[in-house]
Amino acid sequence: MDHDKLYKSRIVSPEEAVSKINSGQRIFLTGNCSVPQFFLSALVDYAPKLSNVEICQALTIGPADYVSREMDGHLRVNTIFISGNVRESVHKGRTDFTPVLLSEFPLLFKNGVLPLDVALIHV
Repeated sequence: MDHDKLYKSRIVSPEEAVSKINSGQRIFLTGNCSVPQFFLSALVDYAPKLSNVEICQALTIGPADYVSREMDGHLRVNTIFISGNVRESVHKGRTDFTPVLLSEFPLLFKNGVLPLDVALIHV
């Protein structure tokens, strides 16, 4: 097996990657400095084609167009930390806040409390 060829065959643009997301799915979003900004930007552009997609995240930094009022009905965030970029959205009721110990965050997914369909990660 040619690993280089296999690897290159799996590389897609952020736009193509987010086009695989379907309405009603739950997405895991990595946080801190590993927030996949290009994917989020592509997801915001694609969001009008979606409805009721939930994004579960820990602490995110950077732009947060994905929690804007224009995303209502398309994207909804469920965050375990209220970072500065989502604070206003939480206060206005557009973003959900689920307080969880950081050490227990993975258990939400592992134990099926919040089953995931997609993971947007920065590698």
